[in-house]
Amino acid sequence: MKIGLALGSGSARGWAHIGVIRALEEANIKVDYIAGTSIGAFVGAFYSSGNLDYLEKFALGMDWKSIISFFDVGFPIRGLLDGEKIYQLVSKQFLKKKIEETKIPFCTVATDLIAGEEVVIKSGNIVDAVRASISLPGIFTPLKKDEKYLVDGGLVNPVPVDVVQKMGADITIAVDLNHDIVGKTELADKNNKSIKANSGNEKKDKITYVNNIEAIQSLKHKYHELEKSAIEKIKNWTIISDEPNIFDIIGNSINIMEHKITQINLEISKPDILIQPSLGHLKLLDFNKAESTINEGYAKTKNIIDEIKRRH
Repeated sequence: MKIGLALGSGSARGWAHIGVIRALEEANIKVDYIAGTSIGAFVGAFYSSGNLDYLEKFALGMDWKSIISFFDVGFPIRGLLDGEKIYQLVSKQFLKKKIEETKIPFCTVATDLIAGEEVVIKSGNIVDAVRASISLPGIFTPLKKDEKYLVDGGLVNPVPVDVVQKMGADITIAVDLNHDIVGKTELADKNNKSIKANSGNEKKDKITYVNNIEAIQSLKHKYHELEKSAIEKIKNWTIISDEPNIFDIIGNSINIMEHKITQINLEISKPDILIQPSLGHLKLLDFNKAESTINEGYAKTKNIIDEIKRRH
């Protein structure tokens, strides 16, 4: 019986995929096929190529300063971030490696921005495949490939169960990171408790501001050619506030859409095993919370290991 792993979209919640995989490895459950969407494509690329140890170490070492270092900000013609820094990060590990050369058969899911159709990438440069799948509309610029503008696959298939089934999987394990995101972000929680926690939030804002001073200064130096007004706006993105910033607005809007699409898709293409880490409180850029996120994915998977073994 061949096992397929469908790794879903979910921005910073995606570090939970690492925990899921670690629990499967610990139980000696061999994965035969992997399909990934967005952050699922990112983690899936490292896992399928035998580089998960590197990715886990990288994730656990992330802080606000390192997150900001990936902000290759451009003027918003097609997206706020160019994505070149992330492209370089993946390139360092894969160089010119092709998807067909991964140790575990792997593919990514992207969206054709013009046609509005799902694009399953099964061959070619693995870095391009990942870059296309993670290109969140409005934040990352699309990847132009074969006269198509490719963006985040979560717009059409947030948890690619059907894709990994078509690859040949007899048993499908799906990781859904979107099930509890609506109304459960830190922003929503703050809004519900704003009166009682107002003074505490102000104190937290000041502490966060101090912790981010070095990162902001580094950002200012890197983008000295930008106009002063643009720099001030970038500074504001890094400060925790009760008011949603541009990343919150775009990210939460897409989260809501992906949540609804996931519900529909999982009814149509039902996985044999569904893993749903409880990470709705995380925001789009909470990549610095890797340890707790990985642990949540690991714990949720450990809870159903016996069920996976029984089906296998």
